[in-house]
Amino acid sequence: MERVPVLKIGDLLLVSIQVDMQDQTALALQEDLADRIVTTGCHGVIIDITGLDIVDSFVGRMLSSIASISRVLDAETVVVGMRPAVAITLVELGLSLNGIRTALNVERGMELLAQSREDGSVELDFDLDGHPAP
Repeated sequence: MERVPVLKIGDLLLVSIQVDMQDQTALALQEDLADRIVTTGCHGVIIDITGLDIVDSFVGRMLSSIASISRVLDAETVVVGMRPAVAITLVELGLSLNGIRTALNVERGMELLAQSREDGSVELDFDLDGHPAP
């Protein structure tokens, strides 16, 4: 099984998806990323999907799931490198990437995360006890 590398850059984690996402690969990525967020204390995750030519409902759900896991662990997610055809497909499939911001490239994604941390505008969905925030 192929694994997607999770790289630490400053206080961010960079995930560059360059392989076809199969079920096992996606599950391994979710676990690897969650572990890296906890061990590094990073507050931002950039997922680069430049290498994906096609996105189906499975990949859309996987991205949303990763963003939710990251948010619970106090990290904001930005998806970068989305091709026009991928954006069109996501809209046509009716997939909304809740909790995920998007940017055209890695640099812009890094800027969004830095600005978000400076502004303190990361929304907390859970209180300190792990219960949904009011």
